[in-house]
Amino acid sequence: MFDRLEDLLIRFEEIMGELNEPTVANNQERFRMLMKEQSDLTPIVEAYKEYKKRKQDVDDSIVMLEEETDPDMKEMLKEELAGAKKRIEELEQELKILLLPKDPNDDKNVIVEIRAGAGGDEAALFAAEIYRMYVHYAESHHWKIETMNVDEIGIGGMKEVNFMINGQGAYSKLKYESGVHRVQRVPETESGGRIHTSTITVAVMPEVEEVDVVIDEKDIRIDVMRASGNGGQCVNTTDSAVRLTHYPTGIVVYSQTEKSQLQNKAKAFALLRAKLYDIEQQKAHDAEAELRRSQIGTGDRSEKIRTYNFPQGRVTDHRINLTLYKLDKIMDGDIQEIIDACIAADQAAKLAKMNEN
Repeated sequence: MFDRLEDLLIRFEEIMGELNEPTVANNQERFRMLMKEQSDLTPIVEAYKEYKKRKQDVDDSIVMLEEETDPDMKEMLKEELAGAKKRIEELEQELKILLLPKDPNDDKNVIVEIRAGAGGDEAALFAAEIYRMYVHYAESHHWKIETMNVDEIGIGGMKEVNFMINGQGAYSKLKYESGVHRVQRVPETESGGRIHTSTITVAVMPEVEEVDVVIDEKDIRIDVMRASGNGGQCVNTTDSAVRLTHYPTGIVVYSQTEKSQLQNKAKAFALLRAKLYDIEQQKAHDAEAELRRSQIGTGDRSEKIRTYNFPQGRVTDHRINLTLYKLDKIMDGDIQEIIDACIAADQAAKLAKMNEN
């Protein structure tokens, strides 16, 4: 591990040297690439430099302890030595995590698809609430949200909604949200006061570039039509909505949120590319079942990942056995604690796997 850290430290210094060269600033593509590499290496280099400093502190404290005769000074040096040793252990763990292979999609924007499952109107209402939860979470990070398609029901619910979140590292945070979300509560329409269980499915997919997923024109049927539903002014007056049918997979995507047919077409293709890429990812995960089991929330879409229990005000994430009694805050977008716990569990599983090998 330390040989690799030394190599990364040398590489970091090389990058810093290159960035100071006037010719690099004139080559924008090269400049962006170096800045990205520098950004990726900075947390590793900073942790490693602190590690080396702490190691030197330990060596210095040991020498001073051997030479010191004053009891009070000896006690102070022992405390400093214990603190430095403790920090070294923490830094070793941090460095192991920082050196774990990075998901190449982590820095990408995401496309999220929420679908109502079992539970009829109650599931559609819950889908709309989870959509708002993610919107509030994205807003707290100053990320941009673009709705791509929404199929609403009259009472404020959503049978389905597709939206994009544009933000640095959005996928690295939200990828743990894929799966089945279950709600337990008394529906407003239920006169008997019985608790019902309803479900929705969430799929979080990285935004995919055209070069990453090539779609053959002959595999696609493009239909244009008038948008329907709640869309504001002009939405129903032109043939602006776009529906794509992908023959090989049977996937149908629809976009109607923009007034421009070209914009809706671009959104529909972005959604289709993400879905096709997601299928390939799922195939890869299925082929490496053991790897998928060692990861948190990047596997089976049918996996029940979380329960929102309204009578008890609690949310339970079943993958990591985490229960929080702050349902109102979570529904208002405060899901960082759950995400952080998923990231920690995922890292722990990967470290355990690495140590086995």
